[in-house]
Amino acid sequence: MSRFVIGVDLGGTKIYTALADREGNLLAEVKVPTEAGAGTRHVIDRIIQTVAQVQREAGADGPAVALGIGAPGPLNVSTGVVYQAPNLGWHDVPLKSLLEERLQVPVAVENDANLAALGEYMCGAGRGAKDMVYITVSTGVGGGLILNGRLYHGTGYGAGEIGHITIDPRGPRCNCGNYGCLEAVASGTAMAREARRLVEGGGGKAILEAAGGEREAITAGAVARAAAAGDREAGEIIAGAGRMLGIGVAGIINLLNPDTVVLGGGAMQAGPLLWEAMEREIDRRALKMSREQVRLVPA
Repeated sequence: MSRFVIGVDLGGTKIYTALADREGNLLAEVKVPTEAGAGTRHVIDRIIQTVAQVQREAGADGPAVALGIGAPGPLNVSTGVVYQAPNLGWHDVPLKSLLEERLQVPVAVENDANLAALGEYMCGAGRGAKDMVYITVSTGVGGGLILNGRLYHGTGYGAGEIGHITIDPRGPRCNCGNYGCLEAVASGTAMAREARRLVEGGGGKAILEAAGGEREAITAGAVARAAAAGDREAGEIIAGAGRMLGIGVAGIINLLNPDTVVLGGGAMQAGPLLWEAMEREIDRRALKMSREQVRLVPA
């Protein structure tokens, strides 16, 4: 088999690579930790390794027809340069040329949340929408905009960076350098940070237990597990993140008046406490007409 395509989802914590035939049938996939702290070259090496692995697993011979990669942060779709990816520690990384040089195949680079938005619009929860906002809440917070049925990039391909809307100017420092960004107060990383702070102060025993007794192993998942078991402190952390998320979503609804907002990402699996707190804040802050016209749906 030599006519195949490869897709890569490059995230702050994991790389997910898949191989499909020209009809879109998934033939092999692999997930590995990103290990972003080891530097840009190491991350590129990790991507190359996953590409080789999915080719072996699929029994694919020869080069791929093309490779598409979704990367976090604002980037230039034409040149494939990632301008800033805070969760990777990247600034002005020529991702497209680095991969094309190593793989010798055409590479297309797009913002990861934009690709998720397109996927939901074409095949998922956003089908039938005209004006759709996609928001992903995971390690960070990202977004993609479908306006009048088309993906909206903005003047310099920077539109949709929902995670860097300021929610609380006195809030914690974001990886982008600003303070109180939506990403800094509502992401999975933010929930884990608040839980670790709680444990440092002598609280959060149920959260620590859910993390196997290791403070540094506390994740949003551990907070969610503790909350699901009825722990009040964990529930307050999740509800607090939900309120911050609701403030951001209400602002987006007031700005764009979309018919659909789709919310996805690993942190959105934190349970009903997150969703309910978010909805209450949206109901409180979104303009009545726009709130009545928009549907909020999980990815």
